[in-house]
Amino acid sequence: MNVVDALAGLSGVEGVRWLLEGDEPQAALRRALGGLLTDLALLGACRLYRAKSKPGRYLTAYYEISVRGAPSDAEQRRHVEAVWLPPGTADPRGAPEDIARMQEEVAELGLLAPFRALVANDPSWGLWLQVSPLDAEYPQLARLSSPPHVRALLSALPELGAPPGDYTVEVVRYRPGQRHVLRYRPAGAPPDAALYAKVYSSDKGTRIFSTVRRVVEWLAADDAPISAVQPAAYLPEEQVALYRHVAGRPLSELLHLPEATEHLRLAGAGLRAIHRVPTDLVELRQHSLEKELQSIASASEHLKTLLPEAGARVTRMLARAQVLHERLPQEAPGFAYGDFKADHVWITPDGMTLIDFDTCYLFDQAIDLGKFLADLWWWDDGAGGSGAGAARSHFLEGYGPSPELLLRARLYEVLVLTKSTARRVKLFDPAWAERTGRLVALAEGLLSRLEAEVPG
Repeated sequence: MNVVDALAGLSGVEGVRWLLEGDEPQAALRRALGGLLTDLALLGACRLYRAKSKPGRYLTAYYEISVRGAPSDAEQRRHVEAVWLPPGTADPRGAPEDIARMQEEVAELGLLAPFRALVANDPSWGLWLQVSPLDAEYPQLARLSSPPHVRALLSALPELGAPPGDYTVEVVRYRPGQRHVLRYRPAGAPPDAALYAKVYSSDKGTRIFSTVRRVVEWLAADDAPISAVQPAAYLPEEQVALYRHVAGRPLSELLHLPEATEHLRLAGAGLRAIHRVPTDLVELRQHSLEKELQSIASASEHLKTLLPEAGARVTRMLARAQVLHERLPQEAPGFAYGDFKADHVWITPDGMTLIDFDTCYLFDQAIDLGKFLADLWWWDDGAGGSGAGAARSHFLEGYGPSPELLLRARLYEVLVLTKSTARRVKLFDPAWAERTGRLVALAEGLLSRLEAEVPG
């Protein structure tokens, strides 16, 4: 097996797994990381937790690694993005001068050790690496990862009520060029005193801060059965939103419990309240079916090469879905949350709370119902598959959709289940092909039943 064939998908998913976990590629990865350290012996375990394949173009993987070294001999956790590219492909990490400038800042902030540098590449493998907190597209990430800077930043915001003293900075999400989330843990304080920093590279954070604040106020005035977590502060000069810790558990962790029935009904009622938010309350960007179909086609691109039968099914389903959509009764677009799923619905001591308003837009509100219904299939499949039907009924009972809205929701249920399958089943899961094929077949069956019920 070789890297060119594996990247092109000619070796199937086995080739992808070989690059991600095989002995030779792993040795190359560790050599590249070791070359960045002052001593190779400082490198500990490398845990793979995410991967994305675009056959013939790239394979990206994310690792959490353990290292020892300065400023103490204690173990550190660092996050690494590894990208394999075809021979001759340009550096994907940004302009060299921007990378050099940011590495200098990382060193000045005392965040470099025990590394000598935070970028590496191995041309023989087409491998490019960068290590947190490096991301030339998010230059503020370096200082937002510096405990002294964090302490000064928070002490200048007394309205936060943040505990004084030192803070530990932990990486929650490291996605160079895409998104970053950090956790700030105050020394000696309980876990619920932590703050979370969501970092942006544009004015999107400003828009979201304004949107969530207005929506929360509107939901409270409407006496809605759901609220939302709003940023405790937004710092435009840093392009970062600060969130307080949410006490509670996501609904996804409670679906197997008896009390899930009431939670599901309440989630339905809460979503209905969100859908009453006036479209002129906040600035909303328009979404469309075409954008949704393009997103699904992009997310499932790798299936055409790595699992051709499932890939062909997805292609046919997208075409069928577009035809079916034209036969369905339509309604005016409204306020759509855009990512309503069980991970984002939290059960807290203060009631049901929604997190993460980064996706809301102006669109057919059936997308939100369909997203949640698809998510219930996802969690049910992971649990062995037995309770999705009842869970769907409880949720829909809480929402009470019209027959026309429910038909469109079922179409989006098919589409989102397809996209979720392509994105969420891990390529390095030994059961990837089996689970992907099973869920694609489930989506296809749901679409066939819906087609049979719609006249015309």
